Amino acid sequence: MKFNKIKLFAVAILASMTAINCSSDDDQINMPTGPDFSGTYIQEDQMARPAINTVFVNDGMKDAFNSTVPSQMGAMFQGPFQTKLEALSPAYDPSNPSDANALGFTAAQFTGVLATDVLTVSLDDPTTFFDGTNVLTGRALADDVIDVELILIFGGEDGLSNPENPGLVSDNVSSNDKEFLTSFPYLATPW
Repeated sequence: MKFNKIKLFAVAILASMTAINCSSDDDQINMPTGPDFSGTYIQEDQMARPAINTVFVNDGMKDAFNSTVPSQMGAMFQGPFQTKLEALSPAYDPSNPSDANALGFTAAQFTGVLATDVLTVSLDDPTTFFDGTNVLTGRALADDVIDVELILIFGGEDGLSNPENPGLVSDNVSSNDKEFLTSFPYLATPW
């Protein structure tokens, strides 16, 4: 008899919980109709070219760099970038403004490109950060972006073939830690 009362009590609790959690308006599901763009949004980061912000933007200017419209970046940041480039790399001697990198860019020309943090894309050439011939025509997943940047900063006119600063033209990471996929989303699952 005692067992039946416990069973009956359990059934009553289960029934009351079900009644509380059920609703008669199940047919009125409120699904989102699209993204909500109301409110105020701010740009927090610029990273078209990895490491440029990290290396060339002074600490007190990080927020300004990240929130500046690209069309205004060159005027604001080219000068400070050139000063830092010439201090970092002996391949650009401030007393010899014609010193150039593997692209043939002087310090002023190169930092003008770097200061405008946009990723250029060519519709005619292969998409690559650098493939030995094409430069800054886009960026493929397998492109070694950091090595390319190091070559252009520290390699001098001959770049990788005869770098002016051989110990500074590679991060010595030759590939991704996982193979890329051949179809979308192309990136391997995180480890």
